[in-house]
Amino acid sequence: MKATSIIPALGLTLALSLNSAFADALVPLKTELPPPLFVGTPVPVSLPNLEPAHEGKRPDFLVPAGTVNLAKGKKVTASDSDPATGTLDLVTDGDKAGDEGSWVELGPGKQWVQIDLATEATISAVIVWHFHQQARVYLDVVVQVSDDPAFKTGVTTIFNNDAGNDLGFGAGKDYAYIETYEGKLMDAKGVKGRYVRLYSNGNTTNKLNHYIEVEVFGKPAA
Repeated sequence: MKATSIIPALGLTLALSLNSAFADALVPLKTELPPPLFVGTPVPVSLPNLEPAHEGKRPDFLVPAGTVNLAKGKKVTASDSDPATGTLDLVTDGDKAGDEGSWVELGPGKQWVQIDLATEATISAVIVWHFHQQARVYLDVVVQVSDDPAFKTGVTTIFNNDAGNDLGFGAGKDYAYIETYEGKLMDAKGVKGRYVRLYSNGNTTNKLNHYIEVEVFGKPAA
């Protein structure tokens, strides 16, 4: 066999080996889901950019082996320093049940919560539960990651469904979605940062902003 034919074969073998090793390093993301909580007849929701409802369980989302929820028990701050209901520590306490006493309620209009992961991390996914007793949509949801606690520099947006640019971060192309017990999983694509900030701007039932739980899945950066 000529050398010119051996080299491509070796290259193909190496590529297949690397692809196999990479695939072996990915595992389905595991998180415990709360029980469904809808009570009564769901209220119809009509928005132009609404995500179609999916049937059955959410498809597996693959993450690097060893990925964990880095947000559990971490410090939370917010634009509303005096919530009307609940306390900010509820956002990362691990309770996703969604019943009375499990959420924090921020004031009307544009608000945010921010989680300090305590160290820079490589982030694979963020899952947020706003409220799941009722089929409602939280408006202008934007999720950003940065190493700057003031979010003035080095900001990466991983999710934006603010189609009208009401928050001023640019018109978002992600879908609005109806809240369910599964929460909303957002692909962070391995972005690095220490702080995660989540915005919302009221919801289709009222002008208030709620958070039951936020999980941030990743690994501390090497």
